[in-house]
Amino acid sequence: MLDKFNNLKVPGPTMTLISKPFWDAVAKHEFQLQKCSDCHKWVFYPRGHCPECWSDNLIWEIASGKGRLKTWSVVHKPGHSGWDEVTPYAIGLIELEEGPTMMSHLLIESDEDLIIDLPFEVSYMKCNDVWLPFFKKQIS
Repeated sequence: MLDKFNNLKVPGPTMTLISKPFWDAVAKHEFQLQKCSDCHKWVFYPRGHCPECWSDNLIWEIASGKGRLKTWSVVHKPGHSGWDEVTPYAIGLIELEEGPTMMSHLLIESDEDLIIDLPFEVSYMKCNDVWLPFFKKQIS
């Protein structure tokens, strides 16, 4: 099932100066998030200031890569034709252990297996020569 993503010709992520450390870590199979040095809240998506206290003292730290499924959707008609060959696929919102919520592909056999609060963990997939963080069901 996972091999189907390897040869996709899909648009990659938009990397900015702010998000580059996240994507550089993903390429090394590391899951890093920003953390505010002032209020100690974890931050995702990458940004220039803390959404909690507005501090610009954000640092990058290794995060667990684990979380729980908040909700999901099964995509039957993708927004880009490059995803056609893996359609249908599931996209989910994962509430990370550190607090933020992240949207990502879910590596599952069937969407019938999905339930709210199901534990997931990050899994790195290479699509079109770019490593992306997908999520798979956590094994105990």
